[in-house]
Amino acid sequence: MEFFNFHTHHFKNQANVLELVNQYPQEFDASIPFYSIGIHPWYIKEDQIDAELKIIEEKLQSNNCLAIGECGLDKRIEIPLEQQLIVFEKQLALAEKYQKPVVIHCVAAFQEMIALKKRMKISVPMIVHGFSKNGQIAAQLIKEGFYISFGKYLLRNPDLKTVFQTIPKDRFFLETDTIEESIEQVYELASQYKGLTIKELQKIVSDNFNAVFGKSNEN
Repeated sequence: MEFFNFHTHHFKNQANVLELVNQYPQEFDASIPFYSIGIHPWYIKEDQIDAELKIIEEKLQSNNCLAIGECGLDKRIEIPLEQQLIVFEKQLALAEKYQKPVVIHCVAAFQEMIALKKRMKISVPMIVHGFSKNGQIAAQLIKEGFYISFGKYLLRNPDLKTVFQTIPKDRFFLETDTIEESIEQVYELASQYKGLTIKELQKIVSDNFNAVFGKSNEN
């Protein structure tokens, strides 16, 4: 693995990229080598929650399932936050049971997410994907033990440069999410912002991968 794409919805099957592909329980694709699986807060359907949690629990027992998610909280949608919290909490419990990291979608609900992590005493790594907020929120997340993944907004918003530069090297990942740009392009910009060579950045992300996923990435 030369590059690790922490979160993508587009499986590109490149030999030099390990992709953590986002999967949904009802649309599972067994041909994808490595994936995360979870109930996204946008797609919570009350009559399907139990069935989807059962699928997630089954897949979490596979070595190809590297993480649970994306899951989390979003205050800008119509689904009640209370219901989102219940579904998120159930997925966090599964993450603890099977000792899998969590890919988190969080919009305008960082305090609730932090409180839930503390209340449940979550021990597995929790990674906030697609970060787009300010340095104050980033610093609080780091202080509370979260990892942060950057991608789309790093490319789109120059103001994120100073935020990204403050993130400790052992606490970040890089991703493409839904954008068409390649993970190599994200690495290129990230290396410029951090003042690193691509090889140095690859080593940092590789070390973070091993720390979070507990796997060798020599494949």
